[in-house]
Amino acid sequence: MSLNILQYESKIWATADLLRGSGIKESEWPSFMMPFFALAMIESRLVRMFDELKNEHGEAAFAAIEKDDLYDLIRDKGQGYNIFIFEKKQTLTDICKNDKSFEIDFQAYLMGFDGETKDLLGVDAVEGEKFLDIKGVIAKLKAKKVLLGYTKLWAEIDLKPFNNSEITTLEEHIKRKWADISAETAGEQYTPDDVIALISEIIASKIEENDKLLKIYDCTCGGGNMLFGVEDRINAKSKRLTQTFGQDWNDALYALAKIESRFRPDSKIEHGNTLVDDKFYNDEFDVVVANPPYGVSWKGYADDIGHDKTGRFKFQPSISDGQLLFMQHLISKLDSNGMGVVVHNGSTLFSGDAGSAESNIRKWMLDTDIVEAVIQLPTDEFFNTGIYTYLWVLNKRKRPEHKDKVMLLNASEKFKPLKKSKGSKRKEVDEASRLEIVATLTAFESNDYARVFEKEYFYFNKQSILLTNVDEDGKTFESLLPLKEDKKTGELKQETSLALEPLTLESGEVKLTDFSITKLAAGYTSLEQYVKPLVSRLDYKEQPLRVTVAGGAVYSFDSDREMLVKEVGGKKEALGCGKILVSCALKKATKAKAERIEISVELTADYQKDYEIIPFHKDPRSNQEAIAAFMARYISKPFEYLENVVGVELNFNKIFYKPETLRNVDEILTEILSIDSAIKNMESELGL
Repeated sequence: MSLNILQYESKIWATADLLRGSGIKESEWPSFMMPFFALAMIESRLVRMFDELKNEHGEAAFAAIEKDDLYDLIRDKGQGYNIFIFEKKQTLTDICKNDKSFEIDFQAYLMGFDGETKDLLGVDAVEGEKFLDIKGVIAKLKAKKVLLGYTKLWAEIDLKPFNNSEITTLEEHIKRKWADISAETAGEQYTPDDVIALISEIIASKIEENDKLLKIYDCTCGGGNMLFGVEDRINAKSKRLTQTFGQDWNDALYALAKIESRFRPDSKIEHGNTLVDDKFYNDEFDVVVANPPYGVSWKGYADDIGHDKTGRFKFQPSISDGQLLFMQHLISKLDSNGMGVVVHNGSTLFSGDAGSAESNIRKWMLDTDIVEAVIQLPTDEFFNTGIYTYLWVLNKRKRPEHKDKVMLLNASEKFKPLKKSKGSKRKEVDEASRLEIVATLTAFESNDYARVFEKEYFYFNKQSILLTNVDEDGKTFESLLPLKEDKKTGELKQETSLALEPLTLESGEVKLTDFSITKLAAGYTSLEQYVKPLVSRLDYKEQPLRVTVAGGAVYSFDSDREMLVKEVGGKKEALGCGKILVSCALKKATKAKAERIEISVELTADYQKDYEIIPFHKDPRSNQEAIAAFMARYISKPFEYLENVVGVELNFNKIFYKPETLRNVDEILTEILSIDSAIKNMESELGL
């Protein structure tokens, strides 16, 4: 192109000077700029399309076409219609020339668009979806008395010389600035050009050259910058025909993407919440890309997710973060040979314990062998956050030698510093780094910043156990518990506790002697209010708790020796490690007894649930042997195996951690002596 379209970036952004002068807050600028930018894009492309039709038919033949036939001809293009542009041969520039009739002409110009364009611009929206809401913006500009001046600024922006791809490039730069000032949460991330370029390079390295249409899908497409950016870059590298599909819930961004889609071959953009209303429910795609919101709650539509009938959500992650819902959705949209690249933050790698939905989703993904690689990008890559971000590379058609393997690629140092920061963005993955990353991914061999693992490397056992605590002599009260016959099987089984019938309970100042309490202490209105607080203070460890039963036997707990003690007539007997459990319950009145609180006391062994994290082995027998060996080495108390849950996490820090090189001791001592000498010299000079 003879002109660089990015020269218009500063000119477009200069329209905000008028907004600033009108007292409009910076955070509101995008809502004023979006509809007028859309107007400039639409008009330029319609005029360009009109000129192409003239050239195609010839000037004289085109002029002879009847109005209805012209309308049908333009409608078949699917790019929109405007009476002023096509019938009156007037543009926004012409309308702005007459100050007196401007407002009437401008409204007529807007009403002259086809129905879909008017809906997307929000020309006559009254309620419901207003999309770009140009009607509301015009009302505000009128109130500020700057509507004509603002419209003139946009009319001066002539995009007609540029093609679709060039206008898309400009649009990406403008939308990035909007995102930088209007993102309400850290979850709203605009994908930078260099990341889009890297994603495109990864996809291009894996697609085959053939005659099949390449269908590309983005389930959170926003204004379309990633979706269309990937398409343009793929088209520049491949001869395959492409078609884009996208969906977004944000009214204004959807409208921008929808407008853009009309100037691309058969592109389809839909409006709505992908997670509860998939507009492409019957479609599968060759390529999926997405940068879903980070750490954004899906509480508002949890019921819909819970009742989803599509089968796409194998597990439901934490309600506070829906990233892994989008991941599952995207995987469900891949065809049998599909691949994808999805941008996430670090929580998708490790959040959630073994058995949690997050861990189970990761395990499901690795079990199905759809994850080919995870790439850690540098910090300070995005415009409004400095966190690490990660590219998940999904592939349903791995090469045979990549089967059941995953590459972790640490590209955190593969960047070039920006000469001037853009918000939080201080780095970019430059072209040389992008090509190196793709080459490493293609080679699929370990090096100093990339490691290839069998997928089971990321699995781990969370083995739950029930420990039986023992006293200093290695004894437990469990051995003194009575045996009881199981009525169903006839087997003798050990009781879990021994019930006592106490006469008194004492712990510090608390003393209870009536175990079917029916009288209230002064100032109390209920038995529960009176007794429960007392019972809650009867802690057998924190305070010396003494339980006296019939016959004068006293049971207590020796906290120093971690054992139960029975004392009869001054003689003490060690019962082993155990617990004294005291509980109370409100009993309703019966014919035989009044309403009362009954207190129960029982002795139990001291059981403790615990778990151990143990490396995983894919062979079940080897895995169990590894667990047993771990227990024999590290667990000295008696225990029972409980549930074993296999978890999955991908830990970049553990794999790529490089300990700081410590300085030599002699070097440190030399430096200390040097400093000490310098201090003494200073003291000497000061006469100290």
